[in-house]
This record gives sequence, C-alpha cells and structure tokens, in this order.
Amino acid sequence: MDNDREPISIEQFKGVIDILHPCMDDFLYIMDIPNDYYCISPGALERFVIPASQFENATEMLRKFVYADDFEALQQDLARIIRKEKEFHNLQYRWLDKEGNAIWINCRGRVLMDSEGNPKYLVGCINEIGRKQKADNVSGLLGEFSLQSELRERSHSKGFILRVGIDDFKEINENKGIEYGDMVLRETATCISNVIRPGQHLYRIVADEFIVADFSGGSVQDAERLYEKVRGQICRYIEENGYEVFYTVSGGVLDLRKVEDQTYHNLMKLSEFALSVSKSTGKNKCSVYRKQDYRSFLRKKELVHVMRQAVNQNFKGFETHFQPIMDIKKNRLYSAETLLRFESETTGKVSPGEFIPLLEESGLIIPVGKWVLEQAMGACREIQKEIPDFKISVNLSYIQVLKSNVLDEILIGVKRHGLKPGSLVIELTESGFLEADENFIGFCEGLKKHNIPLALDDFGTGYSNFHYLYNLNPSTIKIDRSFTLKALNNDYEYNLLNHMVAMTHDIDLTLCIEGIETDQELDRISGIQPDFIQGFYFGKPCAFEQFVRDYVKAA
Repeated sequence: MDNDREPISIEQFKGVIDILHPCMDDFLYIMDIPNDYYCISPGALERFVIPASQFENATEMLRKFVYADDFEALQQDLARIIRKEKEFHNLQYRWLDKEGNAIWINCRGRVLMDSEGNPKYLVGCINEIGRKQKADNVSGLLGEFSLQSELRERSHSKGFILRVGIDDFKEINENKGIEYGDMVLRETATCISNVIRPGQHLYRIVADEFIVADFSGGSVQDAERLYEKVRGQICRYIEENGYEVFYTVSGGVLDLRKVEDQTYHNLMKLSEFALSVSKSTGKNKCSVYRKQDYRSFLRKKELVHVMRQAVNQNFKGFETHFQPIMDIKKNRLYSAETLLRFESETTGKVSPGEFIPLLEESGLIIPVGKWVLEQAMGACREIQKEIPDFKISVNLSYIQVLKSNVLDEILIGVKRHGLKPGSLVIELTESGFLEADENFIGFCEGLKKHNIPLALDDFGTGYSNFHYLYNLNPSTIKIDRSFTLKALNNDYEYNLLNHMVAMTHDIDLTLCIEGIETDQELDRISGIQPDFIQGFYFGKPCAFEQFVRDYVKAA
C-alpha cells in the first residue's frame, strides 16, 4: 500500500462488497492473506457449496468447494503471491455447485501490499466462464439468469411456476434441421406469450424448455388452465402450417405456496422433476409437483447409489437365498430357486419388488445378475455332493439377455463348476419377452443346444400366449400364485388349470405350481397332478447354510 495513505481495513472492503453485490451478477471477494481470512459476495452461497460468506482458515476451507483436481493449481498460485513472485491473480478453475457439479470460474484479483511491502489482501472478482446469457436471441425471451436475478429479489412468493418442455425436440432438429428447430422454439415462445396474463413472466431455459413465473398469487388450477391454453395455441399453429411438423409439449407445475425454499436452485430442481413426471408418463400432459412423489424419486436415487456402491464393494449387502421346489410325485426335494435379497446400513432391508426394477433401470442387473449366477452354481455344486441329481433355478432379467453376453457366462460357469447337464435351470418371466427379438430367441435356442433347461416363470399372469411355448421351447412352466389362488377358490379357474396341466404333459413339458401355503391348498392342487410344487408350505427362502441344514441334510 502507499505509505502516504491511510491503510484500508478489511471492514471497509467488506462494506464495499455489501454495497455492490446486489448490483452485479459476478461475485466480489477479498482474502486477508496474513490472517487466512476470506469474504465473498453473499450471492455466491446460492450457487456454490460455500460454507459462509465470511470464514477463517481460508486455505483449508477453500478445499470444501474447489474441485479436487484443481485445488493444487490454486494452492500453487497463492503460494507464488505469498512469495511476492506475482501481484495479480488470474486463474481459471472449477468450483462445486449445490449439486456437486464442477463449474468453471475465472478468478481475478489484485494483490495489495502492507506498509512493509508484504502481501496483505487479494481483492477481486469471480465470474462463471460458462454462464449463459441473460436473454435468448433465438426465442426473444429473457433467460434463466434473468429469472435467477428476479428470484434473488423476492423472499417468499405466492403463485406458481409452470415449466413447459417441447416433447422429442431432438427429433425435430434431426429431421428438419437446427434452423427449423429454432423456428419451432420461436413459435412456441409466441404461443406461450399469447396466453400469459399481466404479471406473469416468461423465460427460456435449458434448450427446449420455458418457464412461466407467476408471483402474484395464481393457483395450481390457474397453471393447469394456462398449460391447456398453451397446448391449444400450439395445436392451432400446427394446423395453420398444414401439419408440416407435429409436436407436443409437456408441463410441470410448482405451487409456490407449498415451497419453503424458494432459491433458484431449489425451484429449478423441483419444477424439473414435475416436468419429468409428465414426460416419463406419456408426454403431452401436465403434472403438479407432489412432495411424496419427489420423496419416492429421491428414495430410488439413493437406492441406486447405495447398490452401485455395493457392487463396487464386492456385492456387499447382496445375498442369495434359496427356496425348495418339491417333486410332488416322489415327495422329495427336487431343486431350489435362487432369490436375491439386499440390505444396507443406509436403507435397511429392501424388498425385491423395490430394488430389482431399479437394478434393471440402472443396468446394475448385469453385474449383479452375473454374481447371482456364480453364487447359484457354486451352491448347486456343493448340494450335488449330497443329492447328485439336484438342480438350481436362476431368474434372468430380459436386460441381461438383451444387453450382455449372459449365455457365454452361463456356459463358462457350468464348465468351471463342473455341473452335470441339466443342473442349472434358467427362469424367464414371460412379461419380460413381450418384445422378444431375434437375439432373445437365439438365446433360448442356445440354452437348448447346450442342454440347459428353460422355465417360463409366472405363466398365466396376464400376458400368456401359447406361441411362446413354440418360440422359446421351454422344459417347464411355472404357475404364479395369483393364478393358483384363483384356481383354489373358483371351480372354473380350477378346471382351466387342470386342462393346462394336461396340455403341458401332452407336449412333454413339466409344470410347477407356485404359492402353496397350507394343507388344504396342497390337497386341492395335488388333485390336478402337477410335477412340482413350490411355496411357503414346504419352506420360505433362506440363506445357503440354513437351506443345507433344513432341506439337504434332512432329505
């Protein structure tokens, strides 16, 4: 600093930041180098995971929101300043936003010296390198950062946010070209502008999405009516242009009265979820954000995260259980079905009905399914030391069949474990192959070629079609408990099941009845002479050690 001037205090700098930060989009900062103290515009806290607008122990606290790969470069630059090798800081690196994403920033600052010529303050400005424009020149609308600025000036608004997205916009660009896509964006903006009321503001955000913000007390019903008006305008535009292009829009509504946290980040997150519900449930519709739906979404997201960690930790938390399948004619243990269970410290025990669909959606079913196959074949090898003709059944997901080399994995596993031909039975649920393609049929033919039996699981649960028996050529049909219960309680259904058993035997297939739980159910079902029976009557699924103790050693 100039010795002829009164030194500027940190409090004066902080006062300048407080005065100027509402007037600008970038973030002012000051770092007191000797005291390792940091102060930044409060607006930065809305965008990044900064612990506070002012904090001590700055060098270490920066580590909390600077992207890990860039922290060393920042440290080196600050070290050069401390060594008086440079007096100007100009570095491009990344900070973490509220979602944990790495956001590129440009951090510039001037070094101010104390009376002895040592670095005292680093004062400067931070801006996002990739920050979007405040206005969008294609649609002629204000952009998301203008909406962000608007929200900063409001504490708690009453009204709604309607988020509108063009369905399958990518296809318009691909089929008609980007210029045509830009025209669709402009016309959509016009259609929305034509129906919004005074006091409602329209913004274009993220490519093909728009937001109507109503901060004047509009209701959810008003938002839904507005969406219908927008859809009507777009239909008229399409008709007037002779259906040269046809597209629809989906909507997501956020009731601001029910949202406590009205920061830009939170409102965008929740409105995006509401819109995604519409798009994932058919498109061309409008959905209202509901907290319980979002909680369910977060639960699924957490489960996928936890299961992915489990896969990467040698499948920690996954466990295979086994349920006995009895040969009813010989009254002895015939085989076991392998069933998957999952439990973690974070989630506790999770129902297969909840976690298995998520394994399929995320693709984790491929590594987990491979692990289950390995566990099942190892268990079969051990049990065959006691019961030589014992068989093990494993359920395969259609995802495994269509998106992995599961047939090769099966053949390699059978050989490695030294299993006898026919020891491993592959179960496929019929609903999974409604869209069976040639690869799927080829998989089933590959099983038959290598003497690996195929069982159709849950046969008779709404999709049954006997041409599957011809196309897939199974060796066994398994009747779901829901069908079994109908047969137990209704003579017509019982006779139908009786005929199904007879037909199955006529074409040299075997049949397994699932879900038998009581003496009465066993007596009645035994009258139609199925080959195998599976159910709680004979035993619930259990861990391998218990299965061996209760069923194998006792056989």
